[in-house]
Amino acid sequence: MTELELIHLMRERDITPTQQRLEIAHILLAKPQHVSADQILAMVNKDGALVSKATVYNTLKLFAAKGLVREVIVDPAKVFYDSTTTPHFHIYNVDTGSLMDVDADRVSLGHLPPLPEGTVTDGVDVIIRVKNTAAAI
Repeated sequence: MTELELIHLMRERDITPTQQRLEIAHILLAKPQHVSADQILAMVNKDGALVSKATVYNTLKLFAAKGLVREVIVDPAKVFYDSTTTPHFHIYNVDTGSLMDVDADRVSLGHLPPLPEGTVTDGVDVIIRVKNTAAAI
């Protein structure tokens, strides 16, 4: 994605396109991927840039709040930022720490329970946790 495309995308989402946000978005939106904040921090600062950890975390939270990425919480200590925002689910390997996409039409959920009065569904997150079998280790 070009810088002009990123700027346009950010402005569409009411995000002020600062240089640091552009650097983070360029890495995060380069391809479909699941990355942690620490991985983004390392990638942004790889070539000598000086983007602080707080800036990366705050930017990722902003991007998630504005729908630019999806926040996938696989456990309380592990959060991924997913550049694919269309409806889909995930398989998380607890042994390897890898996260894979699963097309939404590959998972059958049946019916959702009745929602509390005055609410509507904002999304459904499914994370299928797997671990390696003894043969795969």
